[in-house]
Amino acid sequence: MPDKRLDPETTLQHALEKGVHHMLLIGTSYPHSAEAAKLAEQYPINMLSTAGVHPHNAKDVSSHFIDELRHLATNPKVVAIGECGLDFNRNFSPADQQLSVFEQQLQLACEIQLPVYLHERDAFEQQFALLEKYHKDLPAAIVHCFTGNLEQMQAYASLGCYFGITGWVCDPKRGEDLRTALPHISIDKLLLETDAPYLKPKTLKTKSRNNEPATIPHIAQFVAELLDVDVQYLKHHCWRNTLSVLNLEPDFASE
Repeated sequence: MPDKRLDPETTLQHALEKGVHHMLLIGTSYPHSAEAAKLAEQYPINMLSTAGVHPHNAKDVSSHFIDELRHLATNPKVVAIGECGLDFNRNFSPADQQLSVFEQQLQLACEIQLPVYLHERDAFEQQFALLEKYHKDLPAAIVHCFTGNLEQMQAYASLGCYFGITGWVCDPKRGEDLRTALPHISIDKLLLETDAPYLKPKTLKTKSRNNEPATIPHIAQFVAELLDVDVQYLKHHCWRNTLSVLNLEPDFASE
């Protein structure tokens, strides 16, 4: 497990030293989403954020949480709804509450036309069914930290989803299914991410147990070698895909 929360200033400096200039701060509850948006405002050149409720936190939402997220999403730094979805692995929130909170966030994303940033663990069939119900009205969907198999990848791809690839792909044991599915993901639907401070790549040997945005180049190199493509080619496409899925202007920042 990570040692502690990442210090924003130090984390940004580490990232810049590795050529990583932009970060998407992920909201997992309304308070955390508000905090992420505030931090993104403090670093307007480098950071954007999302607003959402993680399935672990579904049991804790207020009766008006959707109104809270809707208001937060008026902030121009907020570019997606989530992290939202289903997690039946540890069931920190009851399944019925997870389903309700997730569906309401899908409805909100359709209403305000923001992409959804998705979480799914041991709940593929239920999550896919809800996505299938709403995908035609969603501007885009990002399968965050995709760890599934080829069949699941193909199902998500049929809905036009983007796939976030993290350091999970570097794990020699747990990443096997992902490494099999990865070559079948369209290069135009591929994104690179860290899930920091979690999922530090197993192939990266440093003293800290924390993952950081600075590890993105390591993940990119690993993925490029798996796909047998030039790493700059991969980075170029992933950056273009990021701009596209988040509906950012081409001049949002230089590549």
